[in-house]
Amino acid sequence: MAGTPVSEKKADLIQGVTQLLKDVLGKNPATTVVVIDEIATDNWGTDGETVTA
Repeated sequence: MAGTPVSEKKADLIQGVTQLLKDVLGKNPATTVVVIDEIATDNWGTDGETVTA
């Protein structure tokens, strides 16, 4: 949902990562793509258990 706290945080993350890539690696923000790939916590795990366990 647009305008939700989560979407606002994602926008902040995208802006921050873009700025970091510009500052550290000299990347052009106009050609920088940031992808947030959300994976449900029951689809990954650590120490032999899913994260939702």
